[in-house]
Amino acid sequence: TNSLIGNPTAQKRLVDSGGLSLVKGLKNAYNDMVHNDMMVSQVNKKPFKLGENVATAKGAVVYRDERFELIQYAPTTDKVFATPQLTIPPQINKMYINDLSPEKSIIKWQTDHGIQPFMISWRNPTHDMGVWGMAEYIESCVKALDVVCEITGSNKVNISGGCSGGQTMSVLLSKLASMGDTRANAITMMVCVLEPRPGDTEAASLVSHNGIALARQRAAKKGVIEGSSLARGFAWLRPNDLIWNYVINNYLLGDDPPAFDILFWNADATNLSSALMGDFLELFEANAYAAPGTLDIAGHTLDLTKVTGDLFVLGGTTDHITPWRACYRSTQLFGSKNVEFILSQAGHMQAILNPPGNPKAKYWKHSNGKTPADVTEWMKGTEEVAGSWWPYWMEWLHARSGGEVAPPATQGSKKHPAMEPAPGLYVLE
Repeated sequence: TNSLIGNPTAQKRLVDSGGLSLVKGLKNAYNDMVHNDMMVSQVNKKPFKLGENVATAKGAVVYRDERFELIQYAPTTDKVFATPQLTIPPQINKMYINDLSPEKSIIKWQTDHGIQPFMISWRNPTHDMGVWGMAEYIESCVKALDVVCEITGSNKVNISGGCSGGQTMSVLLSKLASMGDTRANAITMMVCVLEPRPGDTEAASLVSHNGIALARQRAAKKGVIEGSSLARGFAWLRPNDLIWNYVINNYLLGDDPPAFDILFWNADATNLSSALMGDFLELFEANAYAAPGTLDIAGHTLDLTKVTGDLFVLGGTTDHITPWRACYRSTQLFGSKNVEFILSQAGHMQAILNPPGNPKAKYWKHSNGKTPADVTEWMKGTEEVAGSWWPYWMEWLHARSGGEVAPPATQGSKKHPAMEPAPGLYVLE
């Protein structure tokens, strides 16, 4: 059914439309060849505009350098919790997945419940920025912590990270521990694998020593891995859903792809610096997160056992990129005494964007909040909870965010004054 000759629905559409469906399909194919780097379009981008109907939470850029912007979001409550929240997003996607639309916005959920959120917005690296490795990105995270603490006056910061942002956050936490820096408080890790094992994912099964060497060579030669290449790689992990489904819809039936905000964000691809790509590959090959004291990175020896902050870990039941059982292993890697694992009923990004109001939403948690080493043992003690995991996470976060104080009258401070309104400038590059 992936070709016109084998798809009766497309043949009927061709006859019923007098050939117009084929004309429209060829036009869609031409547009993808010319304007979408030879990839079939998954989304109609026209209805979406950053700052207008996507990434609409109020706030301002309070710091900018060549690698990142730091955004502080405006309070929406009469009181706020004293301990601020810093989100470290993945380097391979734009940060506004955390503020996709008002009803799906994690940022809005935080501000509406008295949290003071800050978020890093990474710059989309060009060829000459390919030298930025994990050391530079950790340096940026430490700088973001400095600015958050200066603006809020807090000596503690709750930190969250998802996917590759969670990997970066883990290196940051290890680095802070090695420095005796105690500012990191509660930790939230979403859909992130730190201890990969063969067979976890389709991607993992393709990785070999030769493959890693070739990936390093390609990255070094180009300076960056283009966002289009990353998007193509992820799409071919699930070709029926992410390739052929749209070939049939766009080319054979002559329909436009859907206008869906998550797909719009997913298509807004970013480059990955070659140096950072090399560091991620080294972490993967050495299995360094699970082998404390064996790898030097970002100016220190990686050791998550020295990280002791309370830990909240999220996985998604149908996640094909970071399978939930692999996410669960992270509960055993840190020195944290209080660890909780939540399993959300959804795929990779939908596991995070699973807000209240979805009648199909549900999640699983251990009845006693325990995280035994064997995931099978964890499953035996779980209970199914109807609804979104967001309210439960917010209760967990409130308990670790200090007392309530008056909200800030403005964003920024005298030392770090507010600049452009959220979502900032780098997200547009």
